[in-house]
Amino acid sequence: MSKKKLVVLTGAGVSAESGITTFRDSDGLWENHNVQDVASIEGWYRNPSLVLEFYNARRAQLSQVRPNSAHLAIADLEQEWDVTVVTQNVDNLHERAGSTRIIHLHGELTKVRPENCCNEMDGFSEETVFDIGHEAVSIGDLAPNGAQLRPHIVWFGEAVPKIESAIDAVEAADVLLIVGTSLQVYPAAGLYRYAGMDTPIYIIDPKDVPVRDSRVTHIKEVATNGMETFKNILKSK
Repeated sequence: MSKKKLVVLTGAGVSAESGITTFRDSDGLWENHNVQDVASIEGWYRNPSLVLEFYNARRAQLSQVRPNSAHLAIADLEQEWDVTVVTQNVDNLHERAGSTRIIHLHGELTKVRPENCCNEMDGFSEETVFDIGHEAVSIGDLAPNGAQLRPHIVWFGEAVPKIESAIDAVEAADVLLIVGTSLQVYPAAGLYRYAGMDTPIYIIDPKDVPVRDSRVTHIKEVATNGMETFKNILKSK
């Protein structure tokens, strides 16, 4: 008998308890930087050195943190469910926790690519993307094609090429779980609308969420506690 499909949409709140800071809780600042300076394509054009330094620091930070119990609980759901994780996070904590099917909407922190590839011109091909782990990148570090390396991150002002794959996953879901996202960053914030009319939706967030939908059950807890509550709900069904 095939497993039912569970899609888990995650945001910064699921990694916050591992010690990774979010910019949405600090008035548009991310690690004391204006988000538009370090997380937009315009910021890259203006000051690529600053952007590279910023993501070098984020990779170094990532090397010091571990998946928390929420990441582990999501991975554990694969024992009973066909799980797809759709994440807005650029860290690799879901992978390190053991999740095996992950769609990274906003890119991956440990990966880089030539600044002139993986765009509309080449159909967002990831053939030139490669993993550098927690290493640093500087101006003058070039890809094999001779172009400057840039973080493999989807910045503000850029297309979100994996949104179609995420929509397909949500449309096929038997259950949709949303963890640690304020549902304010589009297009990811609208993904829940693609769930089937009879698909139950669970949202784990300690704060109020801007969703008015009869399918939604709001578990008003932080991610680690909320995942335990959610797992108990699944067991009772």
